[in-house]
Amino acid sequence: MIDETITFKKINIAVITLSDTRKESDDKSGNTLKDLILQKGHDVSHYQIIEDEPEVFIPIIQGLTNSVENDVIITTGGTGLTGRDITPEAIEDIADKHIPGFGEVFRTLSLKTVGTSAIQSRACAVLANGKYIFALPGSSGGVTDAWEGILKYQLDINHKPCNFVELFPRLKEK
Repeated sequence: MIDETITFKKINIAVITLSDTRKESDDKSGNTLKDLILQKGHDVSHYQIIEDEPEVFIPIIQGLTNSVENDVIITTGGTGLTGRDITPEAIEDIADKHIPGFGEVFRTLSLKTVGTSAIQSRACAVLANGKYIFALPGSSGGVTDAWEGILKYQLDINHKPCNFVELFPRLKEK
């Protein structure tokens, strides 16, 4: 349910494509995600294509969590089953808390679009340094499923009964 009595809160979302081969011109998942974020009324605070190597991308993601310019970081790529798909493990190393429900709901939604192939996704979400990090598949379909089915609601202060945005002030509580 959307509560129209609350003023929409624009948030800043960093988009990171993890790939050794993509350029901005052929980054379908990253460009799809940026478009969806902007259509919702949020800002893309950072966009970058980074080599799919944890020693390269983890320091960049950690830097993004330290910046007040980013509320959320969304990565695309590296969540499958091949030997090069190491995003969940790398993100886990910097996580303060896991959000297991995100991956569970994502795979349930994906079941409707890709059938039993959804079982191959290891999309996940964590909290790190008081920021949400969502690791999505490297496909435009997977990114769309995650945004349209979960993130566009959970990253909207108007979504009730609860959402991720209303928790921002409390994420670093001790």
